Amino acid sequence: MADTAPESGTRALTRGEVAAMIDHTLLAPEATAADVAAAVDEARQLGVYAVCLSPAVLPVRAPGLVVATVAGFPSGKHHSLIKGSEARLAVEQGAAEVDMVIDVGAALAGDYNAVLADIVTVREGMGDQAVLKVIIESAALPDDAITQVCRAAERAGADFVKTSTGFHPAGGASVHAVRLMAEAVGGRLGIKASGGIRTAAAAAELVAAGATRLGLSRSRDVLAGFPEVSS
Repeated sequence: MADTAPESGTRALTRGEVAAMIDHTLLAPEATAADVAAAVDEARQLGVYAVCLSPAVLPVRAPGLVVATVAGFPSGKHHSLIKGSEARLAVEQGAAEVDMVIDVGAALAGDYNAVLADIVTVREGMGDQAVLKVIIESAALPDDAITQVCRAAERAGADFVKTSTGFHPAGGASVHAVRLMAEAVGGRLGIKASGGIRTAAAAAELVAAGATRLGLSRSRDVLAGFPEVSS
């Protein structure tokens, strides 16, 4: 039996409200064309906002869904020009949103100008018609670095900051990181929580902390824990 989500704010979130925040995600390196088609079908059945897929599988046909992809994934240790070119090609192939990974090492070293330049290069490469989300790998960063990287992302023209790739050994999304990110961007950017979110209770806590988008691979299981109507 699925867990029941706790109340967020003054009332419980509904299944539809949460679905409208979800990027249903398939980024496994072993994913086949059949897996991609199944993920798109499941996303449509669940009524989620977007489907997030690896750039190599683009273009994909996903009527009624926003198509998102990644750049510099999962390590972020790609040349900025490669990230920018990857993002541009993805947009040309139909992606409406790109989730790029920063150079986490630059952030750990306190080189926020390098982080800024990296994001600017991707923003310029993909143009301003698509949404840019910046994956900061929050579990690998100290608090001050989380704040500084979020501020750099805002200055660079990003639309969202995102907690995690879901592939880093340090872990995924946390309530603490989302709160720090929300404080840093002050509602001017969206906040995507992603990585290790497997229950409705966890999703509700992250939304209460400030997440405006959720990256989930187990969307069906998470949504099952939310009521159809608000109580």
